[in-house]
Amino acid sequence: MHYNSIFDIIGPVMVGPSSSHTAGAARIGKTARVIFGRTPYRVEITLYGSFAQTYRGHGTDLALVAGILNLDADDERIINSLKFAKDSGVDIVFRTVAEEAEDHPNTARVFLSDDQGSLEVVGISVGGGKIKITEIEGFKISLSGEQPTLLVFHHDRYGAIAKVAQILANNEINIGHMEVARRSKGDQALMVIETDQDLPEATIEEVKIIDPVYQVALLIP
Repeated sequence: MHYNSIFDIIGPVMVGPSSSHTAGAARIGKTARVIFGRTPYRVEITLYGSFAQTYRGHGTDLALVAGILNLDADDERIINSLKFAKDSGVDIVFRTVAEEAEDHPNTARVFLSDDQGSLEVVGISVGGGKIKITEIEGFKISLSGEQPTLLVFHHDRYGAIAKVAQILANNEINIGHMEVARRSKGDQALMVIETDQDLPEATIEEVKIIDPVYQVALLIP
């Protein structure tokens, strides 16, 4: 893991006690919430390895739920997130797996659902409040969230990637990193596009109306 400053090692401004188990967990939860686009009715969270063993003592459960409720890591309301969820009608279920996940011991699988649909996200907390999203809806990816990131869910069709890239170019948005995953040829696919500039809402709206595209989400660091 690359660190830009001593503050990356110390950790972010946050409600404690742990940057990896609390701040990182809150970011995983909030990332899932942003992609889902709304408050879910039901949340199923599976914790692996170190997360599973220490989540109550380190507030990992509170932080994950707080993120899903759209709270930041430094929001003091984190400590009451389970009550907020209950009061908001959000059903929360936790499961634990003692074994470490393949990628990292601090791993959480978050499944959000309501009457409009569902979303599953797998994230790991790598320390200092930093995270990596390793899976979205079964698509294996590597997403840090350290840069503005456009997620484009689309059907695997000829020219879809070129159309999105052209819109970004027309709006003078430079692509810093891009990866594409698909279930199989002609099936559902996902573009993960990290950009050097913020993405205006008008640009995102242009991407949304591309024919093969069926969902777009923007992650802001």
